[in-house]
This record gives sequence, structure tokens and C-alpha cells, in this order.
Amino acid sequence: MSSLRWQGCPALAPGRRYAELVGGPLDRELLGITGWSDEQIDGGVALITETGSFASGGRALWDPRPDDPGRWNWEGGIP
Repeated sequence: MSSLRWQGCPALAPGRRYAELVGGPLDRELLGITGWSDEQIDGGVALITETGSFASGGRALWDPRPDDPGRWNWEGGIP
């Protein structure tokens, strides 16, 4: 299982794992996935966002790319 690691970025902690969110309301944001199991990563996430399809309190869905699990594609939103 690979994940993105940005070198030389002072905002990111060394030795931590991150996934880049691609598309949607949190495009290009990083999600910390340190300590997540493979099952948790494979399941993707539903993150609360104020700027998604359903506005305040809605959730935006991301799933890891099968060929690049360090980048997660936006799959849409849910209320």
C-alpha cells in the first residue's frame, strides 16, 4: 500500500501518511491516513464539508484510485 509523502513541506509531519483529494469541494487538500487499516482506506471516506453539493452539513465522498491509492477521487456528495 503506497501513499503520498511530500518531502520538505514544513506543514506535514515526517513519517505520516497522506492522501491527496482530487476533485470536488476539497480538491488538492490532504487527508491524514496514518494508522488507517487497509480496510479503512479501501472503504474511502465521507467528509463533512460546508462547500459541497448539499451545503452546510453535507458530506463529500472520496475513494482511493485503484492504480494510485495515494490520490483519492471525488465521487459526489450526500446530505
